[in-house]
Amino acid sequence: MSIKIIECPRDAMQGLHEFIPTEKKISYINSLLKVGFDTIDFGSFVSPKAIPQLRDTTEVLSKLDLSTTKSKLLAIIANKRGAQDASMFDEITYLGFPYSVSPTFLKLNISSTREEAYKTIEYLNNLCASKNKQLVVYLSMAFGNPYGDESSLEAIDEAVEELNQLGIKIISMADTVGIGDVATIGNIFANVVSTFKEIEFGLHLHTTESTYYEKVDAAYKNGCTRFDSVMLGLGGCPMSGKELVGNLSTEHLLNYFHTNNIEVNLNEDEYFKSLLKAQETFSFIHPIS
Repeated sequence: MSIKIIECPRDAMQGLHEFIPTEKKISYINSLLKVGFDTIDFGSFVSPKAIPQLRDTTEVLSKLDLSTTKSKLLAIIANKRGAQDASMFDEITYLGFPYSVSPTFLKLNISSTREEAYKTIEYLNNLCASKNKQLVVYLSMAFGNPYGDESSLEAIDEAVEELNQLGIKIISMADTVGIGDVATIGNIFANVVSTFKEIEFGLHLHTTESTYYEKVDAAYKNGCTRFDSVMLGLGGCPMSGKELVGNLSTEHLLNYFHTNNIEVNLNEDEYFKSLLKAQETFSFIHPIS
């Protein structure tokens, strides 16, 4: 199975209160573009009032060096206006939209009901088709939620079927607040991968250092080949109403692949340069030792 790694500096930055200077963002993301990741989740076209850290996404995009990279760019959007803005840029290949079976999460994250969000996805998918882009739907709270909303294999299956009917081809199953257990992750991937063979399923995992290995293993062994990760394991969802849980770190993800002799085609020298650049960029919260 060919592995896709989606490196997510956007997720590392979005919840930080201290603004990272635009030039630092540009330098860091340009270093990531040399590593060979399938995709860089680089920025957001969400309202600056909601995510002030990423208010400079357009400026960052204008100074990225895409001349030699094989990596594609993904930007997060939360509504039609954000999608319209993002779709104007030829450099962006993917638009990412947060969906969920949890009505509480949808209200907190994008001020939407599930029915409204579904209609938005239909619009976004048509927009992407007209602009030569592809929609990535994040099925947030895929492995449980802290709000008491319905969370079951059947509910996830129903949501994926609805997205399948719209023609969505990439769905990233997201453990948004890090509460999914190994059995649930394994069961959900086993079910959706075997049922919806035309859809590419990914894992967007918020996790602690002590539990990442078993969770990645459960996803991979049940057919997941697309993994989101963040250098240094930084980030989380600031709109969940819950304490931020760090992301699956790229270091840990690569350790899993190395331990299991799973090939990933990355430039090792550029990877370590980017890791040092990450430590420099986020030194105010992750001191260089």
